[in-house]
Amino acid sequence: MKSATRRAIDLAGFEAKFRAGPDPWQTFTARDEAIKRQCILRALGNGPIARILELGSGNGSNSQALARRALKLQACDGSASATQLTRQALANAPHAQAWQIELPAPLPGHRFEAVVIAELLYYLDHRAMQRLARDVASALAPGARLVLAHHQIEFPDNTQRTAGIHQRFIKALKLPTTRVRPFRNRRWRVDGYRVAGNAMPADRLV
Repeated sequence: MKSATRRAIDLAGFEAKFRAGPDPWQTFTARDEAIKRQCILRALGNGPIARILELGSGNGSNSQALARRALKLQACDGSASATQLTRQALANAPHAQAWQIELPAPLPGHRFEAVVIAELLYYLDHRAMQRLARDVASALAPGARLVLAHHQIEFPDNTQRTAGIHQRFIKALKLPTTRVRPFRNRRWRVDGYRVAGNAMPADRLV
């Protein structure tokens, strides 16, 4: 029996999904998504966080929760429709902004105490993920938290295999990190990482 043909979804495909409906993957309403969202918040650690960068904000379902933990939140998505949905979700959070950025690309702001990447990495090819890792490494403040949240099941429309996606990104990051507060079930995993205090890429350490 032949496997289904893999056809990676591109930015136009995501745009079409968000134009067709504001919650194409039920991230606002599904119980499993709510559980994953709580795990993302727990992986960030305790207390408020000065600056959080969210990459791949989608419709803003995670952004709302992150805004309650941040003194300043910058949320980014490549889809114009998704970015507008994120802005709507953050309408009551004046300390939060939504940016349309087709990743990988220069990131907004300077350094962040936390970066959250959810359901994004396996839609990038290897080269794009390598570039994104370099950009994220430069955006992480000393001692920052990095939270990665992705499904473990395979999809017919992702560019990279889901298995090992977190490990591949951390390797590309080239920063000394310690994994903290991992969570997983049969469908997804959430991994928190603490970046070393100097937050300098390992290949630049002397």
